Amino acid sequence: MEEQTIKLLDECSKGCKMGTDSIEQVKDYVTDEDLWNVIEKYDGKYKELDDEIAGLLNEEGRPEQEPGKMASVFSWITTEMKLMIKDDSQQIAKLMMDGCNMGIQSISEAVNDNPEASRESKAAAKRLVKELENFMKDLKPFL
Repeated sequence: MEEQTIKLLDECSKGCKMGTDSIEQVKDYVTDEDLWNVIEKYDGKYKELDDEIAGLLNEEGRPEQEPGKMASVFSWITTEMKLMIKDDSQQIAKLMMDGCNMGIQSISEAVNDNPEASRESKAAAKRLVKELENFMKDLKPFL
């Protein structure tokens, strides 16, 4: 149970960090105030969840892990290239939605792969998936 709990929490922590890193990356390109407000709202939610997940990891005696360097670099380069081609609100919303979709998939897969994880870790993962789904819904008007 402990090992599965740690695996699930690690995946959630990485997901939160990738989300906040992506948000920080696109902020310089956001010119629409409404989009800015949506992005800021979810940046705060991801940070709150990441703090909660860090606490759960700490209870398991595990420090937080950073996302893999290669994944982070690849994500950064891909985002920068897409924003160089087109940096409007629609493109930013698409990029954020793509990230949400990847997060939903990876967190949901981690929940399914770790059925013996603690109730608290599963609850945190489900809240993260819900926030990702809500972020996607709130981004749709910008497409």
